[in-house]
Amino acid sequence: MKALKLYGVQDLRSEDADKPVIAHEQDVIVKVKAVGICGSDISRFNKLGPYIEGMIFGHEFAGEVAEVGSGVEGIKVGDRVAGCPTFYCGTCLSCQKGELARCEKLTVIGARHPGAYAEYVKLPAENIVPIPDNVDYDTAAMIEPSAVVVHGFNRTSMQPGAEVAVMGCGNIGLLAIQWAKVFGAKKVYAIDIDDAKLEMAKEAGADVLINSLHKPAYEQVLEHTNGQGVDVAIESAGSPITSAQVLALPKKGGEVVYMGIPYGDVPIERFYFEKIVRNELTVLGSWNAISAPFPGKEWSTTVHYMSTGQIDVKPMITHRLGLEEGPEIFNKIINREGFFGKVLFYPELD
Repeated sequence: MKALKLYGVQDLRSEDADKPVIAHEQDVIVKVKAVGICGSDISRFNKLGPYIEGMIFGHEFAGEVAEVGSGVEGIKVGDRVAGCPTFYCGTCLSCQKGELARCEKLTVIGARHPGAYAEYVKLPAENIVPIPDNVDYDTAAMIEPSAVVVHGFNRTSMQPGAEVAVMGCGNIGLLAIQWAKVFGAKKVYAIDIDDAKLEMAKEAGADVLINSLHKPAYEQVLEHTNGQGVDVAIESAGSPITSAQVLALPKKGGEVVYMGIPYGDVPIERFYFEKIVRNELTVLGSWNAISAPFPGKEWSTTVHYMSTGQIDVKPMITHRLGLEEGPEIFNKIINREGFFGKVLFYPELD
């Protein structure tokens, strides 16, 4: 089968790979219909390289069940599904407490197990997420990043009527804008330095657009909130700079949720750091998208709101490509050769 394999930093190759085979009675093999590029894929490609050289990459996907193990119940060939790409050990202290996202050995396909940048991918039956007929494969391929955002919002004490700031309007940020409204936000502030991304944020439902290139984001947020700040601030840019700046956005007693990963040291000026103490902020980290019972409410909630249309990912998709275009498009993304929203691959395309 066709696949994209990561061999090293900026070394992604389109190659043939062995098709997965049923090896356990709970195995399910899915024919991949759509698979998306995750922000973490970009960072691993550009900066970190693979966990295992030559591993099939990718983890955000949806497709059609092609084969099931002898012990699989409730899933049959031909079913339309997405896949939770995450594996937990089930035995560490966090897993025993049902805190699966904190598993000591948490991993995802594309890291130490063959991923979804391929014509077929294999997962255990418990990782299979059925999708209704009115959720198409493009949308279902983004259930996983959506579940990441829901997991983060579930960590907050947010109540209806809250004001929310989203710092960074990439794919996670655009999903966070929509989810903030689902969670009851009355006003959402979208912050970025790219006007094209802010336009996408507006389409996603943001009420106030803030370009922080020429004036600090916190100053603009304070102007819009009578000097108070917001109830919840989401860091979804994953940059060292915004990881510090986000601390100045909430009001006293507010909350900050880190959904982005900066992949670098975060120098924090005294002005920003002291906001934690002086404003008695609650600072929350959010990791992955799973909870107990596995894979968690994040997944069922996402499927529901995608089926109602309240979570609409279609405007985020800017590129639809064949797998063999993978190496070229990854290089274009890191070299900023054009504007990229969500990029989807279709392994069936020649």
